[in-house]
Amino acid sequence: MASPTLICDTEPWKDLKNHVEEIKKSHLRNLMSDTERCKSMVAEFDGMLLDYSRQNATLETLNKLYQLAEAAHLKEKINRMYSGEHINSTENRSVLHVALRAARDAVINSDGKNVVPEVWKVLDKIQEFSEKVRSGSWVGATGKSLKDVIAVGIGGSFLGPLFVHTALQTDPEAIKSSRGRQLRFLANVDPVDVAKSIAGLNPETTLVVVVSKTFTTAETMLNARTLREWISAALGLIKISFIQNTQGFGKPSAVAKHMVAVSTNLTLVEKFGIDPNNAFAFWDWVGGRYSVCSAVGVLPLSLQYGFSVVEKFLKGASSIDQHFYSAPFDKNIPVLLGLLSIWNVSFLGYPARVSISAPDEQSCLTPRPWKNWLHTFNRHVSMESNGKGVSIDGVLLPFEAGEIDFGEPGTNGQHSFYQLIHQGRVIPCDFIGVVKSQQPVYLKGEVVSNHDELMSNFFAQPDALAYGKTPEQLQKENVPPHLIPHKTFSGNRPSLSLLLPTLSACNIGQVRGFLHLF
Repeated sequence: MASPTLICDTEPWKDLKNHVEEIKKSHLRNLMSDTERCKSMVAEFDGMLLDYSRQNATLETLNKLYQLAEAAHLKEKINRMYSGEHINSTENRSVLHVALRAARDAVINSDGKNVVPEVWKVLDKIQEFSEKVRSGSWVGATGKSLKDVIAVGIGGSFLGPLFVHTALQTDPEAIKSSRGRQLRFLANVDPVDVAKSIAGLNPETTLVVVVSKTFTTAETMLNARTLREWISAALGLIKISFIQNTQGFGKPSAVAKHMVAVSTNLTLVEKFGIDPNNAFAFWDWVGGRYSVCSAVGVLPLSLQYGFSVVEKFLKGASSIDQHFYSAPFDKNIPVLLGLLSIWNVSFLGYPARVSISAPDEQSCLTPRPWKNWLHTFNRHVSMESNGKGVSIDGVLLPFEAGEIDFGEPGTNGQHSFYQLIHQGRVIPCDFIGVVKSQQPVYLKGEVVSNHDELMSNFFAQPDALAYGKTPEQLQKENVPPHLIPHKTFSGNRPSLSLLLPTLSACNIGQVRGFLHLF
């Protein structure tokens, strides 16, 4: 076999390497004065806007990046993914998370078989089951409705659903549909985490969803056994009247009424004590990081919010799938985000990226203390899949790849790491905001609303990073000479801004699609 060609051996890569010195001679103050450049560095889709004009790049840089994408056969690889080819060569599998949110009449093949009908068979089963639980027609072992859910899983089986759950908690429709219900997640095997997951819950009203494809994942199964014991100790030997299917008295297994599974190993599911009929399948072509659109995420989220809300999330993700597949690279937001990431990490040498969200003011008037969605977003945005140091052929990469992702919601970062990103290390920043707040707060006597204050910061920070503040400007502001070095900002620090119409279920699906397709 011929030795594989690394992307760094191609002419476009070498051309970009040579181009770095030219970019280093420029400053964003000058680049931002080019009106045509700034107008060109904007992409829009379905009410969302990406402004990447504050990147250390020119239009020539972008053209060179497009040439790099062509050298990497990106479009061909996208087509291969959507056609179900086994592009996951290390596991010899298709990569078809796009099928998880495809329309019912879509055709997406894997190994010559259209997998979309299988996907919808599971989705229909989830809708039926979640509606039974939510309506009270499916009850626990003592006849009480199940209003609390604990989802047990780890990795993508935990981080993806947690991200969506957290993001949905400011959506009015989701708030209304989840009233009186709780969804908790258990991933860590630390007994403190187990204790937190069951604190204040009644086993009689709790349903546990165990998420493990093989039903052998060590951490997940240990936690599942712990919760099984919690349920069995409280309910397993209670003499009760059957509510469904049978009459009279007996000793039914509480586990079968209070635990369900997301798995393909029905033998181990049944051995565990869960009715195999209450197991929800997913497939080998679903990667862990992409699994939130499968039963892994759809089941617990539907139990909490109702299937109709989750379906809107799936439709949002599907819309980005189509955008990614069909849009030209210069208008393709996932492609642009990916190429700019490569430019910053592998060419400009920036090892990290910070995400700063301004989605909502998280009103203190809301009925529970919700955490901002960004707390979960940064944990799984890219580091898992893009963290390798070898090529697809297993060849050691002679350049830096992947980046360290971190971030904070809203203005919290201003009191955490903003001094670092303005005056210390150069760390590219992604700002994510929304036009319309879902939890507006208007205080009497205040000039602006909380959301307007938040968005003022959202728009000001990218400019501050780009332009900086010179000693001369500070002198004109009568800053004492001894403080000028401490207040000087060099600027020339790259950022991009992604602006959403609002943070609805559909938009949440779109955001996750943007940042997980490339």
